[in-house]
Amino acid sequence: MNNTTSEILEITNDKIEVKAYENITFAQPLIHLTDRSINLKMDILKPQIDKKLPVVLFIPGGGFLRSNKASFIQQRLALAEKGYLVASMEYRTVPNGKFPDALVDVKSAIRFLKANAEKYGLSRNNIAVMGDSAGGYLAALAGTTNNHTSFDIGDFLEENSNVNAVIDLYGVSNLGEIAKDFSEETKEKHQSLASSEYLFLNGTPPFDEVEKDLNKSIAKSDPATYISADTPPFLLMHGDKDQLVSPSQTEYLYDALQDAGIDAKRYVVKNAEHGGAYWVQPQIINIMTSFLNEHLT
Repeated sequence: MNNTTSEILEITNDKIEVKAYENITFAQPLIHLTDRSINLKMDILKPQIDKKLPVVLFIPGGGFLRSNKASFIQQRLALAEKGYLVASMEYRTVPNGKFPDALVDVKSAIRFLKANAEKYGLSRNNIAVMGDSAGGYLAALAGTTNNHTSFDIGDFLEENSNVNAVIDLYGVSNLGEIAKDFSEETKEKHQSLASSEYLFLNGTPPFDEVEKDLNKSIAKSDPATYISADTPPFLLMHGDKDQLVSPSQTEYLYDALQDAGIDAKRYVVKNAEHGGAYWVQPQIINIMTSFLNEHLT
């Protein structure tokens, strides 16, 4: 005879249920130098809370060569469990796009979310953008170009693409100085016409004559160029052991924001590299959550 018995298990019901919605098409822009379009998709993590949810739009990195919306899952889920609707998006990368195509895609995603606020139960006036590496760069651009309507192209133009806060994790700023803190050999690689940032700026060959001036391209793609009174608060973080994007990149943008009187905080994470386990630690999540709680209602 089996002597085992059932037990009554009492638990504390303090964890938010999160549901995932995948592969939602938000835009269909043209591929660079063709008349073909591409379906850009986003995933959504939605806390099951009976209220309008503040939003974090995550923009993945990938060296301007890829945009994997499935990345950063631990951080995205952690923020969703804190009560934020977290969307993650794709954008056009080399060779399918060049500057400002990826920024146009980010702004399309923001307008899509605002236009579908009722459908997804989100607070359309409480949206932050967050990204890592190239995604951090695009998040910074999205923030500094608040009210720059020239980058609003596509659907849902009745909505604006303004955001209320920016989280930039080890992002690029000035595309001509990605390797500023590194060796001369590394700097030379980044100055090559085959580097991903050059292709991102000017497209794949043949290059347009007017855009062969790299310095001109860098200036128009620099988030600092667009800083204004409409720029929202920034949180910037960078690892001091980053060997892909110079830590001085976020310092440069932080200084520009400070000089313009924009609310900005920057943390240097000791021993952290470009991505990796340091960026999923509770201390990092808590800093991001505190920043979001302060600037989104």
